[in-house]
Amino acid sequence: MVDDGELDDRLSAVVALAQAMAAEPDLPGGVAAAAEGALRALRGSFAAVSVWERERGRLRVLVNAGELDGDEERLPADESYPVHNFPEIAEFLHEEWVGGRPHAWVERADGPDECAEYAGHRVVSLRRHRRSSCVIAPIVLHGRAWGELYVARPQGAPVFDRKDADFATVLAAVTAAGIVQTERLEEVRRLAYTDPLTGLGNRRAVDARLDEAVERHLAEGVVVSLVVCDLNGLKRVNDTLGHAQGDRLLERFGSLLSLCGARLPGALAARLGGDEFCLLSVGPPADEVVRAAEELCLSAGRLELGEGVACGIASTGDPIGEVRSARRLFRLADAAQYRAKAAGSRKPVVAGRDGGLADPVVRLADRPPRPAAAERRRFRGRR
Repeated sequence: MVDDGELDDRLSAVVALAQAMAAEPDLPGGVAAAAEGALRALRGSFAAVSVWERERGRLRVLVNAGELDGDEERLPADESYPVHNFPEIAEFLHEEWVGGRPHAWVERADGPDECAEYAGHRVVSLRRHRRSSCVIAPIVLHGRAWGELYVARPQGAPVFDRKDADFATVLAAVTAAGIVQTERLEEVRRLAYTDPLTGLGNRRAVDARLDEAVERHLAEGVVVSLVVCDLNGLKRVNDTLGHAQGDRLLERFGSLLSLCGARLPGALAARLGGDEFCLLSVGPPADEVVRAAEELCLSAGRLELGEGVACGIASTGDPIGEVRSARRLFRLADAAQYRAKAAGSRKPVVAGRDGGLADPVVRLADRPPRPAAAERRRFRGRR
């Protein structure tokens, strides 16, 4: 039996674990909070959260917490174990895990080296790391075995008992609920920053990344380049061949833009809306960005649908004057794209490369807007 004082402590520990996971923005942070919370709640010296990667047949450690041995890392790059070393995951406890009745169990360092069921590798690990006992609690998501919560105590400490295992079962259930919530939030975030047709980033993603990029440029001098593209002929395709073919054109160009971005480490490829796309590059020199955009224009011109692309580039690596805001870089790239479209250019137009600040593109972008003139894009008016 658990006395009232211990029950209160355990209830507080459960609440604290749930709150800690809820405060984390992503899965790595959430499972780290779960490991730390379980470590404290069960008075252990070491804890880990692992995931069962079915496609690879392995149990992969996501986080280690507490007192780490020499071969243990807090966030291991690739600490994993063949699942057949721990058959309880896929065999002995499978029905209970899938049925939603997962029960934690205890292993002791003074257990047998090998046994007919599944204790052997756990016992060997305990002895190697000089730990007296461990409790293993299955983590079940959506009715399927997801992974495990593992907590151990050092030599000389009281070994875990059945009450601890029951408590670990509760902690694993709270961990599972936290992981589900994190997955939902990550999916919401992904959808909020993704164009549903092309799978590229959307304007919200560009705005957020560009703000960060300009801050880095101002603080560190990093080169920030923006490529703005207008896909030619989309309206004609929609009007003559139907919107399904128009969507196909958008998807095909989106794939080309993604390939273009792959040549620039860390670049973000995005669809701003309608027939407008952009590529945001942070770090690579302006000339590399221009070369990638030239390849993009050539590839777009070979598409079986559409009429190529009008492409404008603005980069802090070119003589365009001081860039202190995302808005100015957008206006420069947009002005360059406008000039490319007006001239029917099959190559990118690059702001600042035709006379620096006297470049017609730079002058167009920096010209004060007429009071009655409507903005071509809403993002020009933001901030």
